[in-house]
Amino acid sequence: MELSRRDAVAALAALGIGAGAVGISQVGDSGSEGPPEAELPDDAHVEAVAVAVAEVLYPSAVTGVDEFVSEFLSARLSREGHSDGVREAVATVDDHAQQWHGEQYVNLDDNTRDRVLRELGTDTAEEDPEGTVAERVRYYLVNDLLLALYASPTGGELVGIENPQGHPGGTDTYQRGPQ
Repeated sequence: MELSRRDAVAALAALGIGAGAVGISQVGDSGSEGPPEAELPDDAHVEAVAVAVAEVLYPSAVTGVDEFVSEFLSARLSREGHSDGVREAVATVDDHAQQWHGEQYVNLDDNTRDRVLRELGTDTAEEDPEGTVAERVRYYLVNDLLLALYASPTGGELVGIENPQGHPGGTDTYQRGPQ
């Protein structure tokens, strides 16, 4: 299944965020003990790592991940408080990949990328923007990417949600069963 920029815009709309919207700054800090702001990665690196994480998380049947993640992430990075959390999560993933495997996350193969996420504990962590490292990475990076996929019409089809929340489908969609 091919994801498109249109799917990303639809996922953002389901979240109540326009593709070019600048969100309201969140109150309080992200609860992180991560790198200082000066050391946070730039947009290009955040996008590269997010695409690499999505390639591990998304089913192999999904294509067009680069454009989809890029479009979704550009709006998410425009939200001040959320942006810092995403950047800190990316910096954390990269730092752990470097320490444990001697490479930046984007330079690792898919199996090692998956292992880095599991070693961080993101596969079992609860999502919490002010929690432990694993909980913050889960909240800002893993869950954001999964939410983007399954809130989109194409991603929703993968799990049998023909009409994800926020996407009107007309009266015929609820009068017949899934296809």
